[in-house]
Amino acid sequence: MENRAELDNEIEIDLKELFLELLAFWKLILLALVLGAVIAYSVSKFLMVPQYESTAELYVLSKSTSITSLADIQTGTSLTNDYMVVVEGRPVLEQVIANLGLDETYKSLEDKVTLENPSNSRILMITVRDENPLTAKAIADEIAKVGSNFISLKMDQDPPTIIQNGYADGEPVSPSVFKNTALGGIVGAFLAMAVVVLSYLFNDTIMTAEDVEKKLGLNVLGTLPLEEAEDDGEDKGPKKGQKKTRKSAKKKSL
Repeated sequence: MENRAELDNEIEIDLKELFLELLAFWKLILLALVLGAVIAYSVSKFLMVPQYESTAELYVLSKSTSITSLADIQTGTSLTNDYMVVVEGRPVLEQVIANLGLDETYKSLEDKVTLENPSNSRILMITVRDENPLTAKAIADEIAKVGSNFISLKMDQDPPTIIQNGYADGEPVSPSVFKNTALGGIVGAFLAMAVVVLSYLFNDTIMTAEDVEKKLGLNVLGTLPLEEAEDDGEDKGPKKGQKKTRKSAKKKSL
């Protein structure tokens, strides 16, 4: 009884049969791959709004700080971390919204802004993402300007130097049509293969004597021939002028 229970709880997977099953449905898998790629391409190309980025840069090292000592360099690095908090703060962003007359809230503008400090540098990179490249540039430049003035007034520091204004001639950074198309094709093929695999695993139809042993755990004692004429329950006999021939027999598992 224990062996029978274990047999019922186990699902034996024949990798060779599974591979052949997938191979038999290669057309379906290929169709799903193409369909997924076409859908992803269409959505990326025609439905998703392109996004552009523009980056302005601030140099944190002030005029009163030299670069001749390790202490001065460490001071500049620490100031960069402080300035990142200030530049992305609510007072600066709300002033930018007011100056440019943006139809934005503080939170929505904050989501568009990314600050980055490259390793071992005192450069503060202000990157803004927007569906309009000119708007992205204007916001990045204004954040750099307002942030520099705010630091000078509120933190009693020399204002960081704006060493680069944003650019408006870049290519869209998203969506990536090629990447999304490839990903859509992969997902489509994966879903098709998952359907085939699940259908294979849960298919309990008994077709051969081997299936009886594998799925029921029973031994086949023998087989009987099955006349083709038994399909309709009648033996219509030979037609006039023809001799009755012996039907080919199939084997039926017991």
